[in-house]
Amino acid sequence: MANHKSSEKRIRQTKVRRLTNRYASRTTRGQVRKLRGITSKEEAQKMYPEVCSMLDKLAKKNVIHQNKANNLKSKLAAHVNSLS
Repeated sequence: MANHKSSEKRIRQTKVRRLTNRYASRTTRGQVRKLRGITSKEEAQKMYPEVCSMLDKLAKKNVIHQNKANNLKSKLAAHVNSLS
């Protein structure tokens, strides 16, 4: 157990941040899966910018690496373009 006030506070902060990051990443992962499952091009084109925005926000907060976000966006763009 922590002995210093600052380390106790750090533990509290870490707990809150971890939960926030976990929620954001799980939500984004669900949206990515949903977008991959869509077969309608119009629907996918509408959803793609929202998912890209979510990925960019996660990368900006260092929840995921910037390259991972870019790779996911690229793969999703290829999926959306392949739909007819």
